[in-house]
Amino acid sequence: MTSLQDYATYREIKSQTDAWAQALALTQRLSLPKAGDYQQVIFTGCGSTYYLSLAAAALYQELTGFAARGVPASELVFNSQTVLTDQKTLLVAVSRSGTTSETVKAAEKFKAEKRGDVIVISNYDEVLTQSADVKLVIDKGQEDSVAQTRSFASMFVAATVFCARMAGRHDLVNAMERLPEVGHVLIGNHEALAKEIGSNLDFDRFYFLGSGIRYGLACEINLKMKEMTLTHSEPFHFMEFRHGPMSMVNEQAVVVGMSSDANRTHEAKVLSEMKALGGTVVALAESDADIAFTSGIPESVRGVLYLPVLQLMAFYRSGTKGLNPDRPKNLTAVVQLNL
Repeated sequence: MTSLQDYATYREIKSQTDAWAQALALTQRLSLPKAGDYQQVIFTGCGSTYYLSLAAAALYQELTGFAARGVPASELVFNSQTVLTDQKTLLVAVSRSGTTSETVKAAEKFKAEKRGDVIVISNYDEVLTQSADVKLVIDKGQEDSVAQTRSFASMFVAATVFCARMAGRHDLVNAMERLPEVGHVLIGNHEALAKEIGSNLDFDRFYFLGSGIRYGLACEINLKMKEMTLTHSEPFHFMEFRHGPMSMVNEQAVVVGMSSDANRTHEAKVLSEMKALGGTVVALAESDADIAFTSGIPESVRGVLYLPVLQLMAFYRSGTKGLNPDRPKNLTAVVQLNL
């Protein structure tokens, strides 16, 4: 009889707050440049780390006021003219393995063309870090499973601290010290809900809604549901969901809302409408939600709290469908190409 602890994915989700703590400690010690040294910042990665880049770029621009964007590493390799300008640029390359072909090539090309400085965030000190002017390796985020959970969360915490420090917001960095404790309690309090929703095979489609810095996180959780459970799943900005995609909502749909503080009223209306259409709604927010953080941590730097319970939801659905969450169909932990 297979137990939950037999799955690396389960162990990695449950233990991820230790990796958060390491990410916090390491990133606070880094010697970083100043935001004003660059006219723009490009965050890049592949798959999960591309979605991390979307979230981190939104946060960087929000906190610093300087332009930032997240792009797939392959676009920097093959279509750099659509991404880079003559502006002084900082590249933040993110890769769990440190060996992802497109990300390695993008960083090498960026350096060879003398475009600017490179910061690397990874869980392994591999070939990617050779291109780094500043490197951050969070080894407690390393994983045996294919789908990223603990690794993604650890690197996202590091990226969040990086953004706050570049903005000179030491108050936000200090507030993040509570994240590991809050995350541990959150997982314990809401694992049962994750199991209840994830194990219900009457649901056949999942929609993850998040705006601002939460859109990249919605994309990532959508990917976890696809990878681990082979279920129809899509991410959307909150308001965009009304513009066509809501036609898919019925009694078999789960609509997960990653709610914000600033736009909570508008986002709650969207979720209420989806519930009226027959969908099952799960809201995540600081308070008054199905999954309430009650963290006391400023909204801009508590984004990682949206992840673990939803990761567990995908994990439980995978097992209920008779799949192996550690080894999703057709996937490998690292994509390496001949570029």
